[in-house]
Amino acid sequence: MHDDVILCEVADGIAVVTLNRPQAMNALNRALRSRLAEVMRQVDADASVRAVILTGAGAVIGAINGVAITGGFEVALACDVLVASTSARFADTHARVGIVPGWGLSQKLSRMIGISRAKELAFTGNFLDAATALAWGLVNHVVSPEELLPLARKLAGDMAGIDPAFLANYKRLIDDGYAASFGEGLVLEAQRSSAANAAVAPEEVEARRAAVQERGRGQG
Repeated sequence: MHDDVILCEVADGIAVVTLNRPQAMNALNRALRSRLAEVMRQVDADASVRAVILTGAGAVIGAINGVAITGGFEVALACDVLVASTSARFADTHARVGIVPGWGLSQKLSRMIGISRAKELAFTGNFLDAATALAWGLVNHVVSPEELLPLARKLAGDMAGIDPAFLANYKRLIDDGYAASFGEGLVLEAQRSSAANAAVAPEEVEARRAAVQERGRGQG
């Protein structure tokens, strides 16, 4: 197994993890899967890393600049946010190759784009282009290939500006609530917000609010 099937660069609190099998369209062979798991564990243990961009040669931001098929599609769906270039394409080919998804695709995809659309992709194995993926709500943004990593880095930088412990807890609240019913999610939010907000002094909130307003003026 060669370490160069996965490239990892860390700078300014952002880790860019790159799948590096362009000659095989970054297909997830055993070596790539094993090395990816190893690198992601290392990144997770690195306290200096505040955000991760997962992309291919061709919170976690998935930057898709080529094809994401079967296992690669499942890895993409494991990301918190997906951005894509205009050359990106997605396909659920599990049925066509005769294997059952094991990393969550059968449950996540229908929750993201709707059960009917998920079934269409699953039962046909057809490719989904970037524009349609955006229209269906699978990805958040579609940009030109040269704009993809700059956009991902900007989003990662914005996320890296949030306290990491707070961000982790907020992500957990969203994920746990999403896995529950709407009513259960509201109860969960009420429970966790009461405990967390009680520990924050009002003057701290006001100081941060002023910084948020200033940032908002800059974004306007």
